[in-house]
Amino acid sequence: MTRTPTLLDAVLPLVLLAGMIAGALALFGLDALDGPIQVALVLCCAVTALIAMRNGHTFGVVQETGRAALASITSAIFILLAVGALIGVWNLSGTIPTLVHYGMQVLSPQWYYPAAAVICGIVALSIGSSWTTAATIGVGLVGVADLIGVSPAITAGAVISGAYLGDKTSPLSETTILTAQMVEVDVYEHIKRQVWTSVPAFLIAIGVFSALAASTSATASEAETTSDLAMLDEIYTITPWALLPLLLLAVLSARRVPASLALGAATLFAGLLGAFLQPDVYAGFVVGEGNVVLESIKAVWTAMANGFTIDSGIADIDRLLSRGGMDSMLLTIWLIIGAVTFGAMLADFGLIDRLVQPMVRAASTTGRLFLTVFACGVGLNVVAGDQYIALVLPSRIFRAEFARRGLAPTNLSRLAADCGTVTSPLVPWNSCGAFMSATLGVGTLLYLPYAVFCYASPALSVLYGVTGFRIERVEPIDPDHTTSDQETV
Repeated sequence: MTRTPTLLDAVLPLVLLAGMIAGALALFGLDALDGPIQVALVLCCAVTALIAMRNGHTFGVVQETGRAALASITSAIFILLAVGALIGVWNLSGTIPTLVHYGMQVLSPQWYYPAAAVICGIVALSIGSSWTTAATIGVGLVGVADLIGVSPAITAGAVISGAYLGDKTSPLSETTILTAQMVEVDVYEHIKRQVWTSVPAFLIAIGVFSALAASTSATASEAETTSDLAMLDEIYTITPWALLPLLLLAVLSARRVPASLALGAATLFAGLLGAFLQPDVYAGFVVGEGNVVLESIKAVWTAMANGFTIDSGIADIDRLLSRGGMDSMLLTIWLIIGAVTFGAMLADFGLIDRLVQPMVRAASTTGRLFLTVFACGVGLNVVAGDQYIALVLPSRIFRAEFARRGLAPTNLSRLAADCGTVTSPLVPWNSCGAFMSATLGVGTLLYLPYAVFCYASPALSVLYGVTGFRIERVEPIDPDHTTSDQETV
């Protein structure tokens, strides 16, 4: 016989997590993500399991919850491994260096940040994936920023702002489709409502990035930039042919090929193409085997597993190119496993509901209800560590309440996406925050102040709820609450 969790049961794991994360940051600083926070999450999982067993759940049920949590992130794990392999091989084969070379010639520091946001917004809207956008175009843009002397942290914020604009408003995005399905609205109707917050939020972001670009002077001189370009030319054969793997990835993504398979295909194609375009780079990367074919296979295999490394004598070039490999994602995967398992336990054993239901009852006006959904979405991104939990649970918990109050379900779908999807990359141990940090090579806490879209979008959504602007009404389902149409906003 299971018991309903008490308020103390629900609060204790969260207080423990907050205390351990604060302690890890105090003791280890930004290195806390290199293991200490992962340990904190695993220990919090153990405490939550003990609470569940105290409330009558068997250890077998606890194990099943853990298995289901791991099953839910199988796709994310393979995407992370595929991204690690892609970055290593694209550096080896010249795809990323070619992107950087052309970017350094075309993109000016005076408008670099807004341009990065717009480019990533267009790409993400076209393919429907913030992760793929960041792992390809985003990596190149951050690399260019480092070489021309503008801030990689601000660039990462611009990349993420653009990537999540597309993730929210593309009909190809799985989070967009999932949100519409959970609230039971047509996906295109959902996207139309998203535009009302997404476009103004992105314009705000562009304005901020334009101001930052105008007030920022590139620290790299023209001579240094010319020297870096010359070094890239010396190491690699810079040619548009090296961008074919990027084109292949775009085509596969547009055709809805699963992300891990599309990334894997683009990685292997780049490895094969690079063997013809960059034979000297391949030969210099691995110990000579006396056979060109074997050397190429070994080079690609090593880059996929352990990443690409080079010693050019120029620190900026070496830092840009010496990256990638599946093993570079293992700390991130460890982080995601701990966070998602902890979140699944909180959800499955009723601890989240125990905290949220009193908040729902206390939300007497539409504005307060919107604030409650916002707090739930952001809070789940923090404590559950996964944007899908932060999307699914609020949609499930608040759907009946929105119907009871005569609020159209499109209000909830827009609010859930604004608060669940776009705030996920702001949390270092969230699957999205961990991915963006590992992929772009910029710590979450460093780019966090500059991911402007990720603040502006949920802020506008809540503001609409408080003011009543663009809030759609329907007939309340419960006739006893028809007066909810006249409630104070």
